[in-house]
Amino acid sequence: MKKILFSLFLIVFTHTVSAQTKVSGVVLDNSKQPVPYANIVFKGSKTGVVSNEDGRFYIESPDNYTAIIVSFVGFPDKEVKLPKLVNYDFKVILTEGNSLKEVKIYAGKTSKKNNPALDILRKIWERRRKNGLKMFKQYQYDKYEKVEFDMNTIDSAFMKSKIFKGMEFVFKNVDTSKVTGKTYLPIFINESLSEVYGDNENKRTKEILKANKNSGLGNGDGVNMFIKDLYSDFDIYDNYLNFFDKSFTSPLSRTGIDVYNYVLADTAVIDNKLCYNIVFYPRRKNELTFKGDFWVNDTTFAIKKINMAVTKSANINWVKDIYIEQEYDVLNDSVFLPTRDYMMSDFALRKKEESKGVYGKRTTMYQNFKFNEKKPDKFYKEEVNYIDNAVYNRDNAYWSENRFEKLNKDEEKIYKMIDTLKTVPKFKHLYSLVSILGSGYIEIPKWHLDYGPIFSTIGYNEVEGVRLRAGARTYFGPNDLWRLQGYTAYGFDDNKFKYGASAKWMLDKKNRIIISGGNRRDVEQIGASLTTTNDVLGRSYASSGLFTTGSNGKLTNINLSTLGIEIEPVKNLTFELDFSYRTLESASNTFKLDYFTDDTFTTAKKDVKQAELSFQIEFTPKKKTIGYGVERRNIDSPFSRVFINYSQGFKGFINSDFDYQKIQLYYKQPIIIGALGRSNFTMELGKTFGTIPLGLMSVVPGNQTYFIIDNTFSNLNFYEFVTDTYATFQWQHNFQGKIFARIPGLRKLNLREIVGVKGVYGTISDANRAINASGLIYQAPEKPYWEYNAGIGNIFKVFRLDFAWRGNYRNLPDTNNFTVKGSFGFYF
Repeated sequence: MKKILFSLFLIVFTHTVSAQTKVSGVVLDNSKQPVPYANIVFKGSKTGVVSNEDGRFYIESPDNYTAIIVSFVGFPDKEVKLPKLVNYDFKVILTEGNSLKEVKIYAGKTSKKNNPALDILRKIWERRRKNGLKMFKQYQYDKYEKVEFDMNTIDSAFMKSKIFKGMEFVFKNVDTSKVTGKTYLPIFINESLSEVYGDNENKRTKEILKANKNSGLGNGDGVNMFIKDLYSDFDIYDNYLNFFDKSFTSPLSRTGIDVYNYVLADTAVIDNKLCYNIVFYPRRKNELTFKGDFWVNDTTFAIKKINMAVTKSANINWVKDIYIEQEYDVLNDSVFLPTRDYMMSDFALRKKEESKGVYGKRTTMYQNFKFNEKKPDKFYKEEVNYIDNAVYNRDNAYWSENRFEKLNKDEEKIYKMIDTLKTVPKFKHLYSLVSILGSGYIEIPKWHLDYGPIFSTIGYNEVEGVRLRAGARTYFGPNDLWRLQGYTAYGFDDNKFKYGASAKWMLDKKNRIIISGGNRRDVEQIGASLTTTNDVLGRSYASSGLFTTGSNGKLTNINLSTLGIEIEPVKNLTFELDFSYRTLESASNTFKLDYFTDDTFTTAKKDVKQAELSFQIEFTPKKKTIGYGVERRNIDSPFSRVFINYSQGFKGFINSDFDYQKIQLYYKQPIIIGALGRSNFTMELGKTFGTIPLGLMSVVPGNQTYFIIDNTFSNLNFYEFVTDTYATFQWQHNFQGKIFARIPGLRKLNLREIVGVKGVYGTISDANRAINASGLIYQAPEKPYWEYNAGIGNIFKVFRLDFAWRGNYRNLPDTNNFTVKGSFGFYF
């Protein structure tokens, strides 16, 4: 959801004060070529920046300065006089020199031998676990975090745009960024106060939110969790830093020597400690790296201060710039503790200098450190479903007393501006549009209803033809303790109405005890997945995809009723007991579910009536959710999933047809492999004990759409393989552009490589083969079926194209030995 919201912000929001001295420009060499990663500082100060890979820079200070010093490896320092306090489009020409003072500097790619910067870096590695909070068995501190979003690159034409008619007053708050020099308009602010506890011995952490406040665009824990997912915490000493679903190589990484150039640039005394200044910049373009510099102590080799920015060529979408500052204070002679983090991101549709976008700025401050005060193990146990509403309703007096620093004038104005904006009808309409496209529902506050999901309004299959659907759900807020939901649909070929209705009610908030029930009568592709839950309103994309390949007539009329209860006694560990009763019958004249009912195999029945009791266990460690009500929304962070299901069929109960026992296991494990990208491993196992017909068999999920669908086999048709015992394995890996970044002709396209392999093994018992009267010839992958794929992602930033090949079973009738499938999505 966060990606959709940001894309919409970028599409819709696409008198300067503060600093006394401002300089923007470009650094060039003798041949007028840009000089990337040059250092620019105000003469007589420690205020400095590093030019980007195009040689451009912007620097500002609240003090008055008359000159800047520009330096770069292989060139003598150059002092440039400033004719006035505000200077734009400066051109600084560096001329090559024959000698350099004090420190040996390397031009271009620095040597890995006899480089003093690398000697210091190795010392940092040796002491990385002996610095900061990792020195102590336990620690705790108070944290204040402030996140602000601003529209940027505001110009007169932008202000006069029709979209802002009636909202012109907001431009009274325009200011200038101290990092980029661009004008910006603050539009949102969120503040939070927390207590943080950690136990390094047991590797446990806990954060207790004490207060949260924002300027009104959304509220409560949902906003807080959204921000935490967007701006995850990081440790600069880690090998890889995760931002926006990507793993960036840290400049302090043990693998940094292979991806960064390091230069020892300066020494200075900071807080009575001698420190070295090391400049770093990437060896290659398009990789997920930074440019910048850090100051490190000469004895403890602890980081005192670091500034770094993501290079513009980095393979990341919708983010034009990322700038990070971290500062550490000296507690005593040997302890350096974090005191302040600052991170600014420039979200934009394009990476052009003039393109408009949205700044996201996070400032985090730390204080009141305490050490080696051990807490009992139960202290770190995470609450399953707890919300303290008082946290979100602290008054202004509380914030004035407890903020670590006062809000500046811009930040104070945001609260007032948003309060005024929310009274403007045009702004309400824009905000509603973002909400609708983000959630998929149209809110009707008067009736406490949401209409939707709007993305399921139209579909198509061979039985129903064009299918229209309308649905709604009750909605009083994100923490509703009960919810009713329903829909109706109509097919223009079968001329039939379908419907579904469900209800959920949370009996116990602490342990999330929820009862649910519902009924659905619809047309369904029941062979679209192997391991599923009884979501009474669930519907696979394969059942009504607008674009499909081959025959898509193997559909089933399903009448499903369910009643269930679930409990979550431990965070992310859920137990569920369900009773279901279903009637299955073919929905097509070209497809049957018939089975023999007698020992002579002469009498057949075409429908299945089945009562079933199932017990499910689901464990999703590290899963993050939004909301505390009967329904929650998952945050995008990858997490493992273990799902176990045991089902028992009862013959004779409510005219049920079969006795059987079924056990299923699903396991998914995402793995981040640093600079090599991300992998997803998925395994499914299942076995049915007893005799069952086609409608209750485990169908290996095929994919007859033109789109990529998770946990399906791209080259299989529906019902091509049928089993009662199965094992599947899938591996997908996204290199995130690691390979293409090294190919000159492809480097600038920021494409991403995806590879994968899938396999399935399955069998069918003789008894299940014998009662089959459907006319479908059972084919089980007793010789394991496998296929492999290679894909290109990030085409035009939103499209992925996959090419998939069969590894075997290539000579079966109507086989797809090769397919091409795609998908759309907003990915960083």
